[in-house]
Amino acid sequence: MPKVTLDTIIADVLKMNRGTVPIFMNAGMHCLGCPSSSGESIAEACAIHGIDAEQLVKELNDFLDSQESK
Repeated sequence: MPKVTLDTIIADVLKMNRGTVPIFMNAGMHCLGCPSSSGESIAEACAIHGIDAEQLVKELNDFLDSQESK
């Protein structure tokens, strides 16, 4: 599975695995269905929401890695 980076578009992460939704929600990104999420990178969204982008990327990749091993 491709790795999530700071430049990955939020909608692309959701397409990879819908199980990532709670990770975004817990980080404070509650508008995953809004038009911005379909064109906004993780770095851009984190800057707007005041979220640590590196930490979010790590959590997303950790989750996706755990799903691959199942």
